[in-house]
Amino acid sequence: MNNALTAEMLGLRKRVVGVTGSLVATIDGLLVASDTEESVAADHLAAVAAAGLSIARRTVEVTDRGALLQTMIQGRKGCTAVYAVGDMALMVVLGDEGLDVGSLHGQSRPALERIGSILTEGE
Repeated sequence: MNNALTAEMLGLRKRVVGVTGSLVATIDGLLVASDTEESVAADHLAAVAAAGLSIARRTVEVTDRGALLQTMIQGRKGCTAVYAVGDMALMVVLGDEGLDVGSLHGQSRPALERIGSILTEGE
């Protein structure tokens, strides 16, 4: 597991109230790094999130809404945010009912840039 990616994900958890975990995956759904609870099947979540991101990207294309920024899925016990990391990867952030969504969106942009740089350096 990439230490720089793990540190970035842990930092996001510390900076944003309500974040309970996160992961980074390739655009085709392969898990790269994970900071999730054991009850979360990170490899399965990576695959499902990649499929959902693909659908969301196509949706913004056909509705002429520009480049996809993120998707948010709200459940009774919290939410899941999926962010594109350029064209090569994605980041999934899990949050509980108290997630500060505004802070998450604000803190995610610089985190995504750093994660993109880490992934690019690793190629």
